[in-house]
Amino acid sequence: MSSTAAAVAPRSTAQSATSPAANSVRWSEDFEHRNPIDVITTFGTASAFDRNTEIFSEDAPCDHLYVGVSGAGRVCTLLGDGRRQIETFCLAGDVFGWEIGAAHRFSAEAVNDCKVIRIKRTILFGRAADDAVLAHALWALTAAELSRAQDHLLVLGRKTAQERVATFLLDMARRAGSKGCANGSEITLPMSRQDIADYLGLTIETVSRTLTHLEEVAAIALPSSRRVVVSDRSALKRLNS
Repeated sequence: MSSTAAAVAPRSTAQSATSPAANSVRWSEDFEHRNPIDVITTFGTASAFDRNTEIFSEDAPCDHLYVGVSGAGRVCTLLGDGRRQIETFCLAGDVFGWEIGAAHRFSAEAVNDCKVIRIKRTILFGRAADDAVLAHALWALTAAELSRAQDHLLVLGRKTAQERVATFLLDMARRAGSKGCANGSEITLPMSRQDIADYLGLTIETVSRTLTHLEEVAAIALPSSRRVVVSDRSALKRLNS
């Protein structure tokens, strides 16, 4: 019997609506039409943060998950020698604050004025036990976070400075969106070059030199320090391959 037919078939004594097979139908069909972000944000409340203010601190209790609504945030930590490592940038639609323990291992700060939705973990995990759609949404978001972390590990571990910057620009164009202009696609970066350097594991001087080089070879144009025009996307993709 097809899944559609199973969903509308009368219940029998051999298989009730609460049987595993019936639950799997509801799991797949309900989730197919639900965005995971939409599923979890129904349980949260909105909060606003000014530029450079702390969203949560390192070692603080991990009581919430956070979903970006507008603006940008950065998840980061200070190393023992005072250097900062930015683990990720959080844009609209990104979920952050994931932890396996009871406390945050990183802090989160607002890059610019931003708004987030805070969702209590106890509510999410408690309801997920009886809500297949919510459980599936949490699984999908966790898998997406794992994939992002693996991609960033590859950037830090195996790529050159040019490859790292090219990867970053393509990722920002995809995530933040770019608007068309006469010479290509323009990206407005919310973060500073120091932020970019701390994210890519480079110095600010290396980031600046690399951007200048990409401009010299006509892969990008730099109308200002925060505006990047991707003039030759294929050239960046070759560096990102």
